[in-house]
Amino acid sequence: MRRLAASLLPIAISLSVLTAGCGGSSSSSSTPSNQGVPADIKAIFNKPLYQGATWGLRVMNGDKVLIDFTPEKRFQIGSVRKIFSVSDLLDTVGPTHTYDTPIYRQGEVSGGVLNGDLILVASGDLTMGGRTNPDGSIAITDDDHNEADSLGNAILTTPDPLAGYKSLAQQVAAAGITQITGEIAIDDRLFQPYNFRGQFQLRPIFVNDDVVDMTINPTTPGSAASLVWRPLSAGFAVNNSIETGAAGTTYSVQFNEEPDCFGTPGCTGAVTGTLPIDYEVPLTDSFPVVQTFRIVEPSDYARTILIEALQAAGVTVNAPVVEHNPVGILPAKNSYSPGAQVAQLTGMPYSDDAKLILKVSYNIGADTSMLLFGLQHGVDNMADALNVEKEYLAHTYGIEPDEYQFPDGSGGGDTIAFTRTVTRLLNDMTASPNFGVFFDSLPALGVDGSLAFVTDFQSDPTLTGATGQVSAKTGTFLQLVSGKLVLKGQAFGGYVQAKSGKRLSYMLVVNDVPVGGLPDVIQVFQDEGTISAMLWRDN
Repeated sequence: MRRLAASLLPIAISLSVLTAGCGGSSSSSSTPSNQGVPADIKAIFNKPLYQGATWGLRVMNGDKVLIDFTPEKRFQIGSVRKIFSVSDLLDTVGPTHTYDTPIYRQGEVSGGVLNGDLILVASGDLTMGGRTNPDGSIAITDDDHNEADSLGNAILTTPDPLAGYKSLAQQVAAAGITQITGEIAIDDRLFQPYNFRGQFQLRPIFVNDDVVDMTINPTTPGSAASLVWRPLSAGFAVNNSIETGAAGTTYSVQFNEEPDCFGTPGCTGAVTGTLPIDYEVPLTDSFPVVQTFRIVEPSDYARTILIEALQAAGVTVNAPVVEHNPVGILPAKNSYSPGAQVAQLTGMPYSDDAKLILKVSYNIGADTSMLLFGLQHGVDNMADALNVEKEYLAHTYGIEPDEYQFPDGSGGGDTIAFTRTVTRLLNDMTASPNFGVFFDSLPALGVDGSLAFVTDFQSDPTLTGATGQVSAKTGTFLQLVSGKLVLKGQAFGGYVQAKSGKRLSYMLVVNDVPVGGLPDVIQVFQDEGTISAMLWRDN
């Protein structure tokens, strides 16, 4: 098994700790409580680690309920919530829908000179060309950079994260524009900004998933560590004060994850501390270490990136390279003339966005999907989008609002649901014309995404065939309760291609597990992987 990060717990806590847990409400169920739980699964439920915890398990083969354990409780399900956000939008717009990003001129062109402004109209395209492989597929690693800071490391994708901006700039130049006398602006009014977990205002424009990646390597003890970052831009730079430590020294790399200087010249982030030459690198077991800075003003940063791409394409820009996005020059919303369009970036199909969101549990992508879903129904903010979703789930699946609590689109905070709520969606999705896309977007046990490292079940020879036969979204929610660390929710929700040939829909979750540290959290994850493998073997 890959080595997970020793830094996971303190960082995860800093992002999600609340002062009190959620009191899941109870409700009656049409199926009998604690139906049909096999003895070997019960043995895992009864391990000392889970004393005082509550398990839930519901397994269905079509409309037939095979197991229904603790159906009366609403559980903390964490990021399993993302299957709702993704399926909502997938079935609304279809898997081939693309979010395309145009650029318009505001002014006339004479002799190659645009006497006016250039405006990029943000569309909610999650990748902006920055994850497109040469064959057109989407680039995803199991250790995605969006979780680099909480997991202690990541593996970066290989495509140029600025590819889309470069393509747009080249199109502007190809349209005959050689100079722009006015401003460059990002029209980010597609939806109302959404406060993402207290970190920043989520907007419909993205550069490198709204992070700057740092790749860090040791050199020789006593010397500065090597640090390079991407993207390279005047919009943000990194001051490196990391020292390479001798063998046996303590890892102590520190930085401010959310710099607040974007849009001002000379914006930098400082990185300090010690990187031991013998550091046991999380996830990959070998250097480099990857960490990230959050781009907390996406529109300001994207504007600079676009200007730099225009300059590289041979277009002279008179406006300052770094400044706050000049929204004052924007025309009335949705008033652009088709004849004024000078470039357009075609987004990846939503089937690829779905894969990115579910495979690596991309929180910002899930919240953006919920906002885009809202737009399809005439609303432009998260609160209204969530209300629209309530009507949609009730009408489409018969899932009533009292069966769940979704505070956002990604599973942040107190995200709760009955096990039957999740399996109803999963079961009904099998009849959707988009089911194949949805299924392929889920992590596969022991293969990829957030389930790639779950392989301990292979120590039992009767379970080894389960590798790749379980496809499920995972969810994890840690919380401090009265000063003690509690795993408030760890969940798997998805499908089992059983050894018998049956396809099962299932929801597995445990709540309120007191944990002493990272090894306990990993053990819970592995136990759920083992239970999933047992379902493959025995049904």
